[in-house]
Amino acid sequence: MTGSKTDCLQAGRSVWQNATDMATRVGDPERESTAASAIAGPVVSVQNLTKRYGDVVAVDDLTFALQPGTITGFLGPNGAGKSTTLRLLLGLARPTSGNALIFGSRYAGLDRPARRVGAVLESSDFDPGRSGRNHLRALALAIGIDFGRVEEVVDTVDLGDAAHRCVKSYSLGMRQRLGLAGALLGDPELLLLDEPANGLDPEGVHWLRGFLRQLADHGRTVLVSSHVLAEVAQTVEAVLIINRGRLVASRAMADLAGGERSLEDLYLALTAKDGA
Repeated sequence: MTGSKTDCLQAGRSVWQNATDMATRVGDPERESTAASAIAGPVVSVQNLTKRYGDVVAVDDLTFALQPGTITGFLGPNGAGKSTTLRLLLGLARPTSGNALIFGSRYAGLDRPARRVGAVLESSDFDPGRSGRNHLRALALAIGIDFGRVEEVVDTVDLGDAAHRCVKSYSLGMRQRLGLAGALLGDPELLLLDEPANGLDPEGVHWLRGFLRQLADHGRTVLVSSHVLAEVAQTVEAVLIINRGRLVASRAMADLAGGERSLEDLYLALTAKDGA
């Protein structure tokens, strides 16, 4: 335990040394909240999006749009193309054809993208020997955000005393909270979350549900990729269901509430065809 704490402290000193050097180059700009700015048109616009890897079609002519202040569930079986779609939106992969636009632009064309878009794709993309707080400080340095914002997001996701511990000691749920804290650093207008409830205990899932609702109430837009249908049904306002890379349903949860078929019934009917 002593050795782990020493490693985290050494990593912390390295971060602070880098901060001194970075400050002379990029300054320390004040955090700006852009969520209140007027948004013309959809926040996300995916148009005839296709991604092929050789003979494998991961995303197939996908089209959908997300409006400001909404929480949308992005559902589909493993391998349906959910993660690939998120990667295309974030510019981590290039589309074979079609467009994946955020605020009317490709991600690479956004001005200060970390202040407009936050994303959590994997919970394991951390330096295990660095503390959670210093992981966030390193991210803050990279995007020119004051360290005071780090303390704000640590409090927001309720990392508490765990923030000073090395990430290698974190549970999966704590890693999820740390990833979400990183996504929130820029106070973004859009959050793209891949299985955000994975590893959270019931209290954490309840907290996440309320937190996402609060973000939407303040004009943020959230896209949640998940396969936990019961939780999605309690969290989102609408769902997009994809199978084998194609959009097979787009439904408002209000339309399903009083209907004969539940979200689970709809999902299973649409994703079980042809042995999928």
